Amino acid sequence: MDSKIKILTKYIPENAAPLIARWIDFYRCDFKISKTRNTKLGDYRSPFKGEGHKISVNYNLNQFSFLVTTVHEFAHLVTFNEYKNRVKPHGAEWKDNFKRMMVPFFELEIFPMDVKKAIVAYLHNPAASSCSDLNLYKALKIYDQPNPSMVTVEKIPTNSIFVMKNGRTFKKLERIRKRYRCVEIKTGLIYLFSPIAEVKLLNSET
Repeated sequence: MDSKIKILTKYIPENAAPLIARWIDFYRCDFKISKTRNTKLGDYRSPFKGEGHKISVNYNLNQFSFLVTTVHEFAHLVTFNEYKNRVKPHGAEWKDNFKRMMVPFFELEIFPMDVKKAIVAYLHNPAASSCSDLNLYKALKIYDQPNPSMVTVEKIPTNSIFVMKNGRTFKKLERIRKRYRCVEIKTGLIYLFSPIAEVKLLNSET
């Protein structure tokens, strides 16, 4: 337990580490700190072929993002224990568990007020990912280490050329509802980008 807490305090607020460590032991969960994944912040895998629960969380998240993601994934674990695969991954049952499992961290006053307010608003109807809630994402993003080379899609001018972290290059087009149409330079294919997707601006054609 003590060794888990020591490791966890490198990634989440110190006061939150003992509870997460207890969850790992209680649920017999294989908890891994993962390399960066562009498509997700964390992941839960249910028991399979004799192996137990598995949770992974990206190592490069700030302490509050890491904690929110961890609770998100543990809510999947608890929901699986209760319902197996009989309910939707982010249905009402998962939402109830996520809300309930966030309460101890509010009681411990883990989060700064701006993050807490954003989480409370998010908890009214949690989405599949904290990244899909713009208000919560932006509140958590404030606590990231600054990266001057990256900018969000919503902040670059229309017709700008940008490159993703995986090296693919796009041109920003118009906004459609909550996302931006962008054309991939190499293929000419159209993709929809979240306004908070982080990219590197190459040049602007405006």
